[in-house]
Amino acid sequence: ARGTADGDGPRNMSQKDQEQDWPKQDMESGTLTALAHLYRAEVFRSTHWRTRLDNTTNWAVVTTGIALSATFSNKEASPLPMVLVGLLVTVFLIFEARRYRYYNMFRARARLMETDFYAPILAGGKVPMRGSWATMLSDDYEMPHYHISLVRAAGRRLRSNYSWILAIQAVAYYGKLAIHPVPLTSLADVFQRAAIGPIPGWTVMLAGLVFHTSWVVFAIVTLRLDKLYREKRRSPMQSI
Repeated sequence: ARGTADGDGPRNMSQKDQEQDWPKQDMESGTLTALAHLYRAEVFRSTHWRTRLDNTTNWAVVTTGIALSATFSNKEASPLPMVLVGLLVTVFLIFEARRYRYYNMFRARARLMETDFYAPILAGGKVPMRGSWATMLSDDYEMPHYHISLVRAAGRRLRSNYSWILAIQAVAYYGKLAIHPVPLTSLADVFQRAAIGPIPGWTVMLAGLVFHTSWVVFAIVTLRLDKLYREKRRSPMQSI
């Protein structure tokens, strides 16, 4: 075996063994260097957009925290901030879905190079310069396009982060109605506390129920879409 105590390490391998374990690639060293820099660039861009995703999530968390503080600051405080923050979180989710589409595009390119270029080299294989991976990558550079729809992107971010934020918002809202200004004694009190100006309380609560139920349905439907899309994908870049 190579690398034993007899001194038969990598430095003492014969040229024949080196060529067998690490075959010479079909591309020039300059091309390999360019691809290495290209991979670093794609990783940098995907990391940059990943940071922007985190920023949007932070906005949603902070605004929800502010709404919680305002709503539970005293017994007479209105639960309206918890209603409004639900709309703000929805806007942040749309922003984040748009950013996720950019992140997904750059991450797909980096992932393609990892699986079809670097992995075969590390396994001791030869990578053809004109392989399918190179064709897919060049086509994506010539005609850049998103690899995921806005709907599916929103579904992924909803299932990853925003479902928890919306759940906290819902629990906090109904919890506020239940305990302030005094603990509930009848169902009629709930409707009275939920009323917003001329809008009846039952209308507000029904709208909230529809709002949160629709997000649950949206998460389930987009999850199924993701699974169907992966089954029918035509390129490894579409599986990210």
